[in-house]
Order: sequence, then C-alpha cells, then structure tokens
Amino acid sequence: MRDRHLKYVLVLPAILVVFATAVWPLFESLRLSFYFGKLSRPNFPQDFIGLENYTWAFLEEPAFWNSVWVTASYTFYTVVLTTLCALGLALLLAPGGKLRRGVQMLLIIPFAMSPALIGVSFRFMFNPEFGLFDAFFGFVFPPLADISWLSDPTLAFWVCIMADVWGWIPFLTLVLIGGLASIPRDTIEAAQVDGASGWRVLKDVTLPQLAPVLAVVIILKSIFSLKTFDQVYMLTNGGPGTATQTLSHYVYFNGLKYSNIGYSAAVAWLMVIPMIFLTYAYAKFVFRKREA
Repeated sequence: MRDRHLKYVLVLPAILVVFATAVWPLFESLRLSFYFGKLSRPNFPQDFIGLENYTWAFLEEPAFWNSVWVTASYTFYTVVLTTLCALGLALLLAPGGKLRRGVQMLLIIPFAMSPALIGVSFRFMFNPEFGLFDAFFGFVFPPLADISWLSDPTLAFWVCIMADVWGWIPFLTLVLIGGLASIPRDTIEAAQVDGASGWRVLKDVTLPQLAPVLAVVIILKSIFSLKTFDQVYMLTNGGPGTATQTLSHYVYFNGLKYSNIGYSAAVAWLMVIPMIFLTYAYAKFVFRKREA
C-alpha cells in the first residue's frame, strides 16, 4: 500500500511548485484582465469591467496595434534569417562538412550568453562614439561611420533582429545537425551515384527528409520570438519611440510603469492565443515524430 502511493508523494512537491509558480499566476492574470486594476490606487483590483480591457486594446489603442505589427515583423524576420543561417552552418558542420571544427568553436560564444547580456553587448557595440561596429565601418566603409544606429527607428529594429539571430543561431544549428545526422546516408549516396549535383541532392533528398525537423525549429523559434522581451529591453527599451516595442515590452510598459495591471493582463492573454496554436503545432510534430 505504501509503495503504491509513494510515487504520488514523491512527485507532489514538484506539482505544488509548478502550481504556485505557473498555474495559479496564469489564472490569476486571467481574472485580473476583467478588472480595472491600478496598483497606484487602493482596493486592488478595483472594478469588474468585463471585456472592456480587451475592447480597449482592439478598438481604442493604436499603441497596441503598433506593438502587434512590431512583434509580427520581428518574428517573421528573425525566424527566416535564423533558420537559413542555422541550416547553412548545420550543412557545414554535418559529417564530412567543411570548416567543421572552426565553426563549432565559434558557436560556443553566443550559445553561452543570456539574451539580456546579448542586448547590452550589442548596445555598446553599436554606440556611435566608441562602438565596435562604428570603428569597423569607419575602417572598411567610412560613409557608414558615425551613424546613430539605435536612434533611427528602422536601423534600431534591424539591430534588434541582428542580435536575436546571432544569439539563436547556435541552438538551432545544433538541432539541425541532429536532424541531418538522422538522414540515411544511403539515400544521399544513391543520388550522388546517379549523377545528381550537390544542389539537387540538397533540394530533392536532404531537405525533404529534414522537413519535420525544420518545421519543429520554425515553430519553436516563432514561440520564443513572439514573447521576446529581455533582449529588446536591454538593447533599445522599445525605442526610439515605439519602433521596437514588442508585445511583451508593451505589457511591461503598461503594467509596471503605468501600474495598469488589468489592461496589461488582458494584452498578455491576447498574446496567449497565437502561443496556443504554435504550442499545439509543436507538440503535434514532436509526438508524430516519436510515433513514427
């Protein structure tokens, strides 16, 4: 009798921790999203207002739609660029690939850095007075020197994308290397014996067999890009203006700077909607792969 219940007793502390740190805050934020909640006022939360926070975001708040556009653009460009760069590096690092040892050493550097540290590093590197990139461009292409990269809305947006791509390439490369290693060598060798060029082998043999792994990589990167915060916060803090203000930063900005917790909780739950679909797609691909 004791042995039968022991497994539940052992797992109970982990369940309580998950409930206290994830489940309860999640449902508490959902409850707050239906209230007018200002931390600066007494009796928090104040008044039940139903869906008013949601309708305000959709119909009355242009800053919300700006953050939606920024997040969607940021997600699209980071996913596409990171996947392409990671795929290229994975092909180089695959068994028999060229420059394998040198690229592996370079991958260690961004892989070991936190997103916040990457944001701080890029902020200093793009400083127009003493930044590394300013000195490099001044030496290689002087017209690009002395540019205030983080003061221009378009340039600041692309600097954020560059920092994210640089930080995520190592992880996605390692995942794709594992995918390439699972491809049977017989199919590639058979195509080469038939006289297929390297491009035809890649297009007709390697990529179709790598498609499930690529799908998982794209979905996983999309999830993390949609909820990005720390890197943007440390690099541009959503500026200049709101040019790089993602949805996560918008939630932080309204919730902690203006103490509008109810509205921020509503916007955060609007972020949950695409996350649910992406998470479902990710789980579907992973479980289908395991069953196969």
